[in-house]
Amino acid sequence: MTNIFKNPLAWTYENFKKNTAKMLVVTGTIGWGLSSAAQGLAVLFNPKISKEQKGYLLPQEGADAIVNIALFLSFTRVAQKVFSKLASTGKFAPKQVREFLNKNKELYGDKVGKLSLDLDEVLKTDNKFPKEAYYNYKNYITTVGTVGASILASNIVTPVVRNYTASLIQDKYLKYKPQNPSGNMKI
Repeated sequence: MTNIFKNPLAWTYENFKKNTAKMLVVTGTIGWGLSSAAQGLAVLFNPKISKEQKGYLLPQEGADAIVNIALFLSFTRVAQKVFSKLASTGKFAPKQVREFLNKNKELYGDKVGKLSLDLDEVLKTDNKFPKEAYYNYKNYITTVGTVGASILASNIVTPVVRNYTASLIQDKYLKYKPQNPSGNMKI
């Protein structure tokens, strides 16, 4: 593999190997940003689109970009944090972690499933804690929750908010655009 791919892949692996959900948030946000930039540039440099149309389309594309990126980022970040915290409470845990918690009921029994328990702190202080099973499980749960949030944000919430925002921009544009006396608007 050439060096052009080797260094970024090594960096990606090193930074996201224990937190796939974080990688999804980062790469998804970058993807929305690049997609929005490409859409804006396509409008800007398309010779078939008139200057008047560009004056309308470019602000709309900018507003779409802001809505798309902000909603995707906020939904996925919140989901990432919520599912990560749920995994760290021990409420739902893989067999090895559950066995560890049951063996140490005097320390953790009444805290399991409560926000006060943080298994990330437990693994720092107890070398018998099944660290690998916990990390794999937490990564899995957080990733699944983040993927679900990204689907919700990208396919349901973002289009609704984006269309509402676009209609506001369009209404404002039409309000200030001189109307054709024949009643037919040219855009």
